[in-house]
Amino acid sequence: MESRIRMLNVLDKKPVDRLPVTTHHVQDYFLKKYMKDISVDDFFEEVGLDPIVWIHEIKGADNTGTFIKDGVLQSENWRVTAQELPDPDYKTIRYTIHTPKKQLTMVKQCNEYTCWVGEHLVKEKSDIDVIAQYAPIEQCDVEAINKVAAQTGNKALIRGMIPSFPFYGQPGCWQDAACLFGIEPLIMETFDDPEWVHEFLKVLHHRKMTYVNSLDKAAFDILELGGGDASSTVISPTILEQFVLPYDSQIIQKAKEFNQRIAYHTCGGMMPILEQLASMKPAALETFTPVGMGGDVDLAQAKRRIGDKVAMIGGFDQGKYFMGASEQEVRSAVRKCFNEAGEGGGFILSPSDHFFDANPELIKVFADEAKKCTY
Repeated sequence: MESRIRMLNVLDKKPVDRLPVTTHHVQDYFLKKYMKDISVDDFFEEVGLDPIVWIHEIKGADNTGTFIKDGVLQSENWRVTAQELPDPDYKTIRYTIHTPKKQLTMVKQCNEYTCWVGEHLVKEKSDIDVIAQYAPIEQCDVEAINKVAAQTGNKALIRGMIPSFPFYGQPGCWQDAACLFGIEPLIMETFDDPEWVHEFLKVLHHRKMTYVNSLDKAAFDILELGGGDASSTVISPTILEQFVLPYDSQIIQKAKEFNQRIAYHTCGGMMPILEQLASMKPAALETFTPVGMGGDVDLAQAKRRIGDKVAMIGGFDQGKYFMGASEQEVRSAVRKCFNEAGEGGGFILSPSDHFFDANPELIKVFADEAKKCTY
């Protein structure tokens, strides 16, 4: 069975020959430090994982005067400039957005591992009105997606994501708002001014739904939605119910109208909210982060509670078993995941989200043992 078909069968709750085994995004840092800077495609082949091809090709709506510059969709009323700021420790870039009403600014910082927000874009509540009025909305470049899919065939799963806000964001509505405004003040506003939070989420929801409505005939196998700011280690089940599910569930249902599968990504705690997440009816949930990686997931319990409703992706403790572990410890950990979540299919073994430092030889052992987990 070819890798893409194997993973699609899991997502569609069909039989497979063996446990699929893959990973999330492959970080440039890891490839440069540990893999002689080989390509992502070569990485999958060398270590023996079922490959994934990530692709995000966008365009603006026809006749809207939009254009892409520096990877960002812009227009005459939404012009973006970037300035690198002096900083002794991190690469620091200030983005300035010029609109007819006002300027908006956001600062992003990066180190060799990753990037984060240094200054949030939304500083005043009225800033969301500027976004709603002027920010161009991304649509899917279906032709570009389908070209890659045709070239890939059944060798790899074609994966994308619901667009986040430019510069730095997350696919889910709540999670994107957290990146634009800050998670702590956003949580506080759910108590102090919930009406404004809903207006903010509606602005982002409209942008994402517009993208989903452009997905007709796009050859994605699965699209990511969600993000860590809706995990139970960040927000309560009540906030999830009131401010996350109403918006993201609509995106999932609309995507289904275009035969698109959604993987809902929750890096962090999941156990108190498993049924809530499954109630949105995505094709899959991820990342099932174990305690050792900062989550709370008991794979066996999760399988019992929602394994008949959605596919499960993740579950592996990459921090413990990709560096410093013995080969036998890695093999035992793989078997434990399979025994807890693999029964009846519906499970793709994967590290719980990204990894940075890892021993390639242990990744090979991880892949090899998973291939021995047959049905």
